Amino acid sequence: MTAGIRLIVGLGNPTARYEQTRHNAGFWFLDRMAHQLRVALRCEPRFQGVLGRCDGSKPLFLLKPLTYMNRSGQSVAAVASYYKIGPSEILVAHDELDLMPGAVRMKKGGGHGGHNGLRDLIAHLGTADFYRLRFGIGHPGERSAVVNYVLAPPSLGDAALLDEAMTRALAEIAAIVHGEFAQVMNRLHAADRERKKDLT
Repeated sequence: MTAGIRLIVGLGNPTARYEQTRHNAGFWFLDRMAHQLRVALRCEPRFQGVLGRCDGSKPLFLLKPLTYMNRSGQSVAAVASYYKIGPSEILVAHDELDLMPGAVRMKKGGGHGGHNGLRDLIAHLGTADFYRLRFGIGHPGERSAVVNYVLAPPSLGDAALLDEAMTRALAEIAAIVHGEFAQVMNRLHAADRERKKDLT
């Protein structure tokens, strides 16, 4: 039987300057999940992040690294090492340029696709063999515009689409934690296909 997930990480940048930016989609999702699960998130200096714990049949940890995006791996690796959590028991929620706003996809492994948070995670964990929950933010069209785009707030319309995507993902958290990965992927991807049909 699949082991399931023991650590869910939301990627983003700390401080009010970045709070509303597209690059903080992972933080937004983790905050919503903590609220839904009634988990208190507390600053843990030893882990360079904000950490919460949900005690069910097995402990589930929620983490927001406070190391800034390009050093996220330091915080994740510290938590994983301390609690003896393997890479395949980690789910990372992050913004995804290659998906349109409103899309949410789940996958395991793969490259970093130029995402500095994923790049640092792979470097510190020594593997890309962790799960990802990818929230579409769209692409500005020009590579040179990417940095300013991800560090700016989404439009009101895109923010609403992101919110809907997170609602769909939150409905799958119990299944994800219990290791029902194939079923969750199928449901999320099917929902995205239906959305595309509705838009055409």
